[in-house]
Amino acid sequence: MTRLESLVAALTALTGTGLRVWRRSNGDAEVRLLAGRAPARGWRPPLPAKGAARTVKTPDGPARFAPVPGVAGAWLEARAPKPRGGPAVDAKALARVVAGVIEAEDETRQVAAELSERYEEIDLIYSISEVLGHTIQLSDAAARILKEVSGVVGARRATLLAVDEGGKVLRIVAAQGMDPSEAEPIEVDDPSSVAARVFREGRIHSYNPPAAPEHPEDPGRAYRGHAYLSVPVLYGTQNGVSRPIGVINFTDRAGGDAFSSGDRKLVAAIANQIGAALANARLVSRDLEQQRLRRELELARDLQLKLLPSPLVIAARADVAARCRPAEVVGGDFYNLLRLPGDRVGVMIGDVSSHGFGAALIMALAMAASGIHAESAVDPAEVLGRLEESLSDELAKTEMFLTLFYGVIDPGAGRLTYANAGHPHAFVVREDGRPQRLEATRPPLGLAAGTGAPEATQPWARRADTLCLFTDGIADATSLRGTRFGEERVLGHVGRMRGRPTIDILNAVTTELDAFTDGADPADDRTIVLLRV
Repeated sequence: MTRLESLVAALTALTGTGLRVWRRSNGDAEVRLLAGRAPARGWRPPLPAKGAARTVKTPDGPARFAPVPGVAGAWLEARAPKPRGGPAVDAKALARVVAGVIEAEDETRQVAAELSERYEEIDLIYSISEVLGHTIQLSDAAARILKEVSGVVGARRATLLAVDEGGKVLRIVAAQGMDPSEAEPIEVDDPSSVAARVFREGRIHSYNPPAAPEHPEDPGRAYRGHAYLSVPVLYGTQNGVSRPIGVINFTDRAGGDAFSSGDRKLVAAIANQIGAALANARLVSRDLEQQRLRRELELARDLQLKLLPSPLVIAARADVAARCRPAEVVGGDFYNLLRLPGDRVGVMIGDVSSHGFGAALIMALAMAASGIHAESAVDPAEVLGRLEESLSDELAKTEMFLTLFYGVIDPGAGRLTYANAGHPHAFVVREDGRPQRLEATRPPLGLAAGTGAPEATQPWARRADTLCLFTDGIADATSLRGTRFGEERVLGHVGRMRGRPTIDILNAVTTELDAFTDGADPADDRTIVLLRV
């Protein structure tokens, strides 16, 4: 039972009056009974589609017929209960009550009909939401979306374009009815491109042939006078302002060559969904790329640190401690520890004039070449000369230079022989705690090849003298107040703790340095080597 039938039954019981509701459509001679007990022998009242209240003879006696206000062709029949001969109620008043129910039922039927007609579109939007909600790579879903939407709006050809990260070019993400590789990217400021115009203006552009004999835009475009629908793909930012991030186009319509307003609304709704998915996909892609870069950087850092030798290489001949901390993921500081014939020990420290990946490349090359040249060369000066030859091309291309100290300790002869290519922080701390600077014997590698003294020699007190080498990153480290850490603090620890193992001295230096800089990340690579033979 409908709501109207329930209402009529209730009013009949309440008033004691026989009630019926009739309706006649405009231009239709048939009068239909909507509610109430059917009359005998299929009788129908002779009523017009519209008019004023009137009394009509019926098989059940005379009845008052009142038009239902606001409902075209609808009439309320009110009959007085037998044996009385006339209606006992106000038919017009009852008609106003009936009008509200009929209007509500008409609206319900209209909504149901519209939903039925748009079911395919509603189902499509739901399906696309499901696809986009479970897709990280938009390209995986875009082709399917275009295919399904094209079928609903009747387009044989469709493209989805997204603006590149620089915001200058629209590139095809997916296509329907064409090979995406055949389409050239579209400049955002292209004045003859419909898609570029839609992107710039952020609003829908469409064309249906009945409106004009030819395409109104650039005749060089391939629409050939057919209908097209071009909709911006928008993404809402955090401040609530939508910005275009792409365009979705439909052309070559099947059947009637025109896109309806419903097509425009449907594609606009889908474009908004795609916009959110496209923005999310880019965020995910960017995050994955950053994760990949972090993993690669961590790997590069691990590989670089593994190039540096363990103190165990010469632990049988010397008490040695070394530590290197790059300012960035990778750096340009390095050291090398070498076992040489005749119980001699080779020690090298280098500082490339920059840090980061360029400096790390020079560092890796220097590490690889230093071991080879140290084995084959006779003295430290020759090692530096050969090393400079090996690195000359890279130093020239990168416009970097390299400060480098290389010393060879011969404990049996009581001698330290070294060559210093402009490395400022090289010292011997004597048995009494007095530091002695090991002066440069030549300019840094890459600045003035082949110049300077061949090498220098210093006496070496076995198990008493300590070789102290470090880089600018330690001496030039500053506190929050801007105070420089300096050489004196490093040398002070070495002098005061000269009877202790070198690892204890190194830990004391780095602990004070961390406290001095309040644990801040270093601005330059930090390397220190302490050795006692």
